[in-house]
Amino acid sequence: MSKIAPCLWFDGKAEEAAKFYVSLLPDSHIDTVLPYTVETPGGKPGDVMLVEFTLAGSSYTALNGGPYFQFTPAISLFVSCVDQAEVDRLWNALLEGGTPMECGWITDRYGVSWQIVPEALVRMIKDKDSAKVRRVMEAMMTMVKLDVATLEQAYRGQSAA
Repeated sequence: MSKIAPCLWFDGKAEEAAKFYVSLLPDSHIDTVLPYTVETPGGKPGDVMLVEFTLAGSSYTALNGGPYFQFTPAISLFVSCVDQAEVDRLWNALLEGGTPMECGWITDRYGVSWQIVPEALVRMIKDKDSAKVRRVMEAMMTMVKLDVATLEQAYRGQSAA
């Protein structure tokens, strides 16, 4: 496990969420599932307490800590997608029971916020040409799920078809 790994707090759904997340991305798997051995506000003996999992090669922990804390978009998982097909696949999977937000953000059924971002967008907004970057940002601000073709048109200064 990494020296620093995000710990995601759930109310009884840690294992379910971890299994869902590892189903989405390559190089992902459940590493360890640990039960509670004593009664706590998060669960009773035998209930799942902690799930260590690897998501796209990075270590995470999911804790069933009880109903005391909720996720907010102030912390999100940023996924860099190779192409529109990957954006679409992840977006559609996370949307089941989730809520779409602006600019490529989505909150999944467990309350975790994700940014589903095509690699092309990151490349375009790093361009030294501020006019190109402005056009791409303006196009992105009108989107919910990000659309690579529309972003590339904005980058080139072409109007959407």
